[in-house]
Amino acid sequence: MQKICETIPYGKQWVKSGDTELVLKALESDYLTTGPLVSQFERKLSESVHSKFAIAVNSGTAALHTAYASIGLKAGDEIITSPLTFAATANAARYLGASVRLADIEEETGNIDPDSVVGSLSPKTRIIVSVDYAGHPAEYDSLMSIARKNHLTYVSDASHSLGAEYNGKPIGSLAHLTTFSFHPVKPITTGEGGAVVTDQEDRATLARKFRSHGINKQATSTEPENDGPWYYEMQDLGFNYRLPDTSAALGIAQLDHLTAFIKKRQSIAESYNDALKDLDSVILPIERRNVKSGWHLYPLRLRDSKYRKKLFTLLQEAGLAVQVHYVPIHYHPYYQQLGFKKGQFPRAENFYSSVISLPIYPKMTDEILNYSIEAIRKSIQQL
Repeated sequence: MQKICETIPYGKQWVKSGDTELVLKALESDYLTTGPLVSQFERKLSESVHSKFAIAVNSGTAALHTAYASIGLKAGDEIITSPLTFAATANAARYLGASVRLADIEEETGNIDPDSVVGSLSPKTRIIVSVDYAGHPAEYDSLMSIARKNHLTYVSDASHSLGAEYNGKPIGSLAHLTTFSFHPVKPITTGEGGAVVTDQEDRATLARKFRSHGINKQATSTEPENDGPWYYEMQDLGFNYRLPDTSAALGIAQLDHLTAFIKKRQSIAESYNDALKDLDSVILPIERRNVKSGWHLYPLRLRDSKYRKKLFTLLQEAGLAVQVHYVPIHYHPYYQQLGFKKGQFPRAENFYSSVISLPIYPKMTDEILNYSIEAIRKSIQQL
């Protein structure tokens, strides 16, 4: 089997010529940092996900930090989230001095298990944070019910699932607050970037202030009588998480492609399913009947995890730049110093030990897909 290119990434952006034209116009405008295109991008994103408010920021991590801050998360509070996620989901709570509790996953989807969430609740719990692993929506109805019953805020880390649906509703319209990432491998890209979406006006107001140093220019509480329209005041401690207009320009253009991008990801996933379903040694990812997955990842799992490292190496040798998502939160030395230990979340650990993320991205050609399938089948046969 001859390589058709040097490497085939597990994920990759697709920036089209029309997208770059809008970015070039932004570069030639009066605004390079935050300007009118950011507001335009926020309106377009809100319309896409059926939320009332969108607050664009400069990374998915900033979106999580901003969302938690808008809720008033602080030292003495706790969040509950999944161990099977990128560290930022938990880290953003630590930035605010809060503690992190973890709840085990459903192995079928890789998403947080609502029953495990109930078992992890404590008097200090303030926020439940789900992660739509690989783009497959979490159990939103169950998690929102738990949140309401216990007077908690439900945040969805939807970094993988822009464009996905749960019970016919777009992700971004289901939790109290939802965060997105626009990193290049995500459903759409702004280069780097993220956003918080919500229907809660008070949270949106606090989020906008937090992303810009905690400064309020419109309504001030201590405006001196002799000061003029230049006056502003820093009311809270915030950060510079603002998204540039040039990035927003790319996001505006990319949102036009979102439906097509998700459709292509679904098509690739279906091709993998058809091509690999006869292999008894692997577990294919599922898509539950009540959801439309965003297929950010295609997580292939081995029934016998002892072969995972060998398969990973064989696939890389064949030119597939596969990846593993994710090293569980409680495996990281930082979190082990806080008291977490291996063995605490067996389903997440079993999932991690057996999974490999295969190449899936909208720009993937039939030739590259067919080569990938051939390489995957051949590599599995060598185990």
